[in-house]
Amino acid sequence: QVQMVESGGGLVQAGGSLRLSCAASGRTFGSYVMGWVRQAPGKEREFVASIGWSGGSTSYADSVKGRFTISRDNAKNTVYLQMNSLKPEDTAVYYCAARPIGTTGFGSWGQGNQVSVSS
Repeated sequence: QVQMVESGGGLVQAGGSLRLSCAASGRTFGSYVMGWVRQAPGKEREFVASIGWSGGSTSYADSVKGRFTISRDNAKNTVYLQMNSLKPEDTAVYYCAARPIGTTGFGSWGQGNQVSVSS
């Protein structure tokens, strides 16, 4: 399994931007599909975005399309989530997640990072 440490969350006003980073351990980072999942208070975890091993294949939840961008740097074992035009409804704990290529369902998780957007 890959272990991950997230950073970059915080408090921002609506319309602002934040960038989350997720640093992963292990030599096999490039063999994992990476993603971000969030959980707002009182709600279930929600898929946000994912990115394939080469960075060429990305997927986004409809709620963040056009505002969020996921990217990865395999040389640094790091995945990023650039969040622009943030809305109060984006407030949640954001988790970095990983799954081996060819499998379904994220199996490894970061510790979570709070993102709060004020109106």
